[in-house]
Amino acid sequence: MPPSLPARPFLYPIVDAGVLGGRSAAEAVAALVAGGARIVQLRAKGLPDRIFLDLAAQALAAARRGGALLVVNDRADVARIVGADGVHVGQDDLDPRAVRSLLPPGALVGVSTHTLDQLGRAAEAPVDYVAIGPVFPTRSKAAPDPVVGLETVRRARDLTRRPLVAIGGITAENARSVVEAGADGLAVISALLAQPDLEAAARRLQGAFAGGGG
Repeated sequence: MPPSLPARPFLYPIVDAGVLGGRSAAEAVAALVAGGARIVQLRAKGLPDRIFLDLAAQALAAARRGGALLVVNDRADVARIVGADGVHVGQDDLDPRAVRSLLPPGALVGVSTHTLDQLGRAAEAPVDYVAIGPVFPTRSKAAPDPVVGLETVRRARDLTRRPLVAIGGITAENARSVVEAGADGLAVISALLAQPDLEAAARRLQGAFAGGGG
């Protein structure tokens, strides 16, 4: 059965191999899934291919044990080899159509956007969800794109019927406002990975926006 996104609103942790704080990617995925995440993205920029492949295989095994989906950032080849559930690409990565052609039927494909024009184009592509952000200031990227704010999330919601994932600076304090603005999923890095207890952090963040949208 092809993978499908969790029911809204859902937490979408991004496990960035560069900010694991001594944990392995598999340990991080397992803890986040234990905390209630049903989908996790693995991001590992700049790693040698063999190391990334091994990392992805271990992360996928951890996700599978917890009954969750694993999406690989950027690397359709790695996702295909390990059997991950999908691929997420950015504006400078492969076109979603090309990614779709490399993956098995039914695999998830998501794309990042940073403007409403980009979102409009992405919504016409063969993708399963569209991400918009950064919604708030973020420290997860060395050179982040300009902050789009909640109003852009609201406008993005009006522009597409595809599932909408918000990303950038999302915390337990502002998560509910993002769901109320129309986001189906909340992609989170720092507010989770910076915490000593990932399982508890995932539960706390989900509790902050539970019931925040229908």
